[in-house]
Amino acid sequence: MAQTNQTPGNGEMTRQEYNELVAIRRQKLADLQQAGKDPFHITRWPQADFAAEVKENFQDLPEDAAPEDHRQVCMAGRMMSKRVMGKASFADLRDTTGDIQMYVKRDDVGADVYQEFKKFDIGDIVGVRGYVFRTKMGEISVHVTEVALLSKSLLPLPEKFHGLKDQETRYRQRYVDLIVNPEVRRAFEVRSRFIRYMRRYLDERGYMEVETPVLNTIAGGAAARPFITHHNTLDIDMYMRIATELPLKRLIIGGIDRVYEIGRIFRNEGMDPKHNPEFTTVELYQAYADFHTMMDIAEGILSGAAREILGTYQVEWQGEQVDLTPGWRRLTMVDAVREYAGVDFAAITGDAEAVAAAGAIGVELADAAEKTWGNALYACFDQKVEEKLVQPTFITMYPVEVSPLTKRSPEDPRLTERFELFICRSELANAYSELNDPIDQRQRFEKQVEQRQRGDEETEMMDEDFLTAMEYGMPPTGGMGMGIDRCVMLLTGSTSIRDVILFPTMKPLD
Repeated sequence: MAQTNQTPGNGEMTRQEYNELVAIRRQKLADLQQAGKDPFHITRWPQADFAAEVKENFQDLPEDAAPEDHRQVCMAGRMMSKRVMGKASFADLRDTTGDIQMYVKRDDVGADVYQEFKKFDIGDIVGVRGYVFRTKMGEISVHVTEVALLSKSLLPLPEKFHGLKDQETRYRQRYVDLIVNPEVRRAFEVRSRFIRYMRRYLDERGYMEVETPVLNTIAGGAAARPFITHHNTLDIDMYMRIATELPLKRLIIGGIDRVYEIGRIFRNEGMDPKHNPEFTTVELYQAYADFHTMMDIAEGILSGAAREILGTYQVEWQGEQVDLTPGWRRLTMVDAVREYAGVDFAAITGDAEAVAAAGAIGVELADAAEKTWGNALYACFDQKVEEKLVQPTFITMYPVEVSPLTKRSPEDPRLTERFELFICRSELANAYSELNDPIDQRQRFEKQVEQRQRGDEETEMMDEDFLTAMEYGMPPTGGMGMGIDRCVMLLTGSTSIRDVILFPTMKPLD
């Protein structure tokens, strides 16, 4: 039984058939090189016109347009199909804006060039000159008067089915995915537009964009396991950043009152449809503001981006109809647990009673977590409530045990002025009224160190330099981190984070 080749570009052909196709293409290249026509020696092509623009601008072109009405064009792109019919051929050219049909006639390009064109393969990069016309079928096309092979495709593209069906292959070879599945590009166009919108939103409000180190001697700013690397010259281990929080708050202390960074974050954790080991966030901090200000900004960025990019506040994500119209619900964690899990932590005062109440609804605390009222509240929310939050909801007032960098609530010191934004059971943003008391901060770091010693590798490390910075005086500050990948998933209706990251992390093939 013949082995079926699994590489993209072969459909159901056998390995032998695939290898034969590759050999033919390589021989065509060798023949061109032997004849002094190596396409890889070409350095440029004066691409001046693009498929979408040509098709849009000539919608009213009549079939029998006079020669003086024919617009000359110079185009380039990948040949996606070819239909040879004796002395004339049709082909589809795909550029960065879309596809357009080419009509290549022997009498117009010359017999020798036409013979060469007939040997072109699907996937080859070509340049054409010609004029725009409308075919008898009504299709805007280019009547080619000059054609050149600009780059030879040595591997065949998928031909026996539309696009790539295997998700794993699509992620591993995104370049093939983009070639044969042009609709895939839309998610990344939305991603680019979302980031541009977010930058403009923050810039217009007086924020300054900065860059902070990716390599650090301490992994801080989040509860996450870091990647560890080694600096040869300094002969020290270093951590790839798990957050940009602590460097940005140092800048607030230094007097940059509104600051943000869009950057890559690295966390050595599990992988699933919502998590990739490297991902992109925006973190922003504003002096003399609190977490209520951050709620307004989170809502403004996401709802405004939806309106500008999609033209609507209504989106579909994870099988749910989501309404992003401004005015999102704001609910304390205590109220959320009471509403969705039926436990009223406002009526519970003792730690043992809280832990027992959690156990009564089937909620168990993590082994490394202290058996406290706050940890019991958070466990109930995490295990019983989060999965029920579909429409945009700000969950506020988190327990101090799970918020080591957040200012305590003046009304209830067990809680902090923190929120997380949930849409379709997914967290999209996390924000605080930032803790600016260096004494309280040290005590919370010490609690985190104790928890780490009990086996929790995702707790905060002690950062003495950050404590020193705080002792110089940090103004009241609101801060927020927002996951850009998940926001793009929402705006594009994507079910996997890998669909919105061009090159997601993949396990190497043998």
